[in-house]
Amino acid sequence: MNISPLADPQVRDQLLSDPDRILEDAELMRALVGAADGMRGGNVVDMRGLAMERLEARLDRLEDTHRNVIAAAYENLAGTNMVHRAILALLEHDSFDGFLEALAGPVGDTLRVDGMKLILETAGDRSTAHLGDLERTLGLAEKGWVSLFAGLARGGAPRRVTLRQVDGGDPDIHGPKAAAIRSEACLTLDLGEGRLPGMLVLGAEDPQQFAPGQGTDLLGFFAGVLERALRRFLT
Repeated sequence: MNISPLADPQVRDQLLSDPDRILEDAELMRALVGAADGMRGGNVVDMRGLAMERLEARLDRLEDTHRNVIAAAYENLAGTNMVHRAILALLEHDSFDGFLEALAGPVGDTLRVDGMKLILETAGDRSTAHLGDLERTLGLAEKGWVSLFAGLARGGAPRRVTLRQVDGGDPDIHGPKAAAIRSEACLTLDLGEGRLPGMLVLGAEDPQQFAPGQGTDLLGFFAGVLERALRRFLT
């Protein structure tokens, strides 16, 4: 003798005391609706059921969008905090040597990059041998280098931030890690009236870390702070 599960007093009591359990279970509701559709026969079109399916599909899309928006917001917040920490580490130093050491150490670590070099254009001597270990962080280049490295013709005005994917970086920029570099962020620096520009080049082994089409607001803000901090040390 078959006994319906709903004949069980305990099951009935649970459902009657909390019917929202059924309404909140999407799979159970679909099963109930499907059972009701099967009782109507194959030649009956259930417009209500079709409307519910469309609403359900729209709800799924809205939930996906909601999750994506929340994930993007958290990612943006994490990026903002990361740039702020890098700026604070940069501003702690009052000497140029300390400034460069911060770039090579805590700033690069905070920004999670695999290579970083500051390039300053100069019309004079471009030798950096006297810098010792700091030479890996600072380089001097001829006038017009910034525009050329950013991929523009000589004399052009490079964008504030240029993001690109590369098949290996420039050894003069990234040193021994150059072959592993797969993406770059080039931050153009305005060092003030009467001074030639500079550029901070960030390199990453991840090809997606700096890709065209990504937002550049945070890196642009970082470049603005960096150039203003640099002006204190330039005469």
